[in-house]
Amino acid sequence: MAVDETVLQSLYAEGLTDKQVGERAGCSRDTVYRWRKANDLPANGGNEARRLRPGVEPKPFDVPELPDEKPTADELLARRIKQYQRKAKAKQARKLIPVNVRCDGPIAIAHFGDPHVDDDGTNLGLLQRHVDVVNRTEGMFAGNVGDFQNNWVGRLARLYAEQSTSAQEAWVLVEWLLTACDWLYLVGGNHDAWSGTGDPLNWIARQQRALLEPHGARLELRLPSGRTVRVNARHDFKGHSMWNAAHGPAKAVQMGWRDHVLTCGHTHVSGYQILKDPSSGLISHAIRTASYKVFDRYAEEKGLPNQNIFMCPVTVIDPRYDDDDARFITFLPDPEIAADYLTFLRQRRAA
Repeated sequence: MAVDETVLQSLYAEGLTDKQVGERAGCSRDTVYRWRKANDLPANGGNEARRLRPGVEPKPFDVPELPDEKPTADELLARRIKQYQRKAKAKQARKLIPVNVRCDGPIAIAHFGDPHVDDDGTNLGLLQRHVDVVNRTEGMFAGNVGDFQNNWVGRLARLYAEQSTSAQEAWVLVEWLLTACDWLYLVGGNHDAWSGTGDPLNWIARQQRALLEPHGARLELRLPSGRTVRVNARHDFKGHSMWNAAHGPAKAVQMGWRDHVLTCGHTHVSGYQILKDPSSGLISHAIRTASYKVFDRYAEEKGLPNQNIFMCPVTVIDPRYDDDDARFITFLPDPEIAADYLTFLRQRRAA
């Protein structure tokens, strides 16, 4: 709002403070302060005595008014608005992340469960074998639902004394995993979040130009045929059931997430459910994948049942079929079997 400088000059001449001038002129104290400084005028109309209490003599010296190191209200507003705009732009870009797939024909996504690469109970040999399957199979991509290592912090840091891999060695293994293949998506788990804002995962992922999101990633795979496939990957989906290990992602489908594949991990159990949207015919695959951490101290302490059926399920996508056709996406619990099936589909298509 423009302020009449004549009004400011008139009020200023009365020996009022910046705040009083602002209140009378209908503007902020910061506006009056900036106007006064721009005109090289002293505070309170140059009349020191007017701002003193009655009966108090003015000081026999003048103290200069020093610049404030804190930002003004206008500066804060401008900065906060710009920060909000940056956050809004980033959030909007992540609502549905477009991924242009250059591999024609059938493809597959291997959804790796929680790796926990530094735990003594983790089957690293199997993890390495599954990575090799992805690397040698044309058209097979990889995703990971998080908890790349134990990453013990706080009171849990004492557990490093119970494992043979040090914290430093754990990061070596994490870097190996993140560079072992081309990841379609990487999701940070709760163990990964314990690193705080200075998480080295972000640096490693940037070097690999990999998509790493702290909680979840929702992708739209744009295939050369023109078909699209939506993949909603999170470390966990809200909702648990003693009767259905895949209840979380299945609930997300029933609550309105119209994605082709919804996958998560976190609880170290396996579950799968296939659902169909009656209004559109879209078939959704709800998957909870277990962990490569086969022998879990926490599970043993709590007496949790072993429900680890698969730790790297695969969704094979055949773009020849429609969303409401069961042949469009095929769920297979083992990456080696899925690799054989994908290779068969691609060879048949090329024949």
